[in-house]
Amino acid sequence: MDFRKGRGREDPDINLIPFIDVLLVILIFLMVTTTYSKFTALQITLPTADAEKALQQPMEINVAVDSQGRYAINNARTAVRDAMGLAEELKNTGNGKGTAVRDTVVIINADATAAHQSVINVLEAARLAGFDKVTFAAQTSGKR
Repeated sequence: MDFRKGRGREDPDINLIPFIDVLLVILIFLMVTTTYSKFTALQITLPTADAEKALQQPMEINVAVDSQGRYAINNARTAVRDAMGLAEELKNTGNGKGTAVRDTVVIINADATAAHQSVINVLEAARLAGFDKVTFAAQTSGKR
């Protein structure tokens, strides 16, 4: 029984315009009130050092390793290929200069295609000889 003759049924409409207006106002409010500066958690002043440079450079022993696993200590080829033999050669080179072993730096110059075991042999030889300071030499590529 439909008592409303002649009247069609109307679907309820949802007006989205006020909703969009409210969202835009909130967005503008957030953009205005937000600060984009970066704050650190702690305000610190880093210490400064006024120390002079060391008067003496530490003694360096350069150990070169080529791609075939051959070694050279301070540009002098050596025939040994194991860690024990390299340790003896490093001790002889270190003692020849008259400086303490702990002040000497061993620099490993390994070829890019050198076997990993060859480099590990040098590290082991430096440990056996008592050298605490070991570093690797590298070069930067010219491409940037």
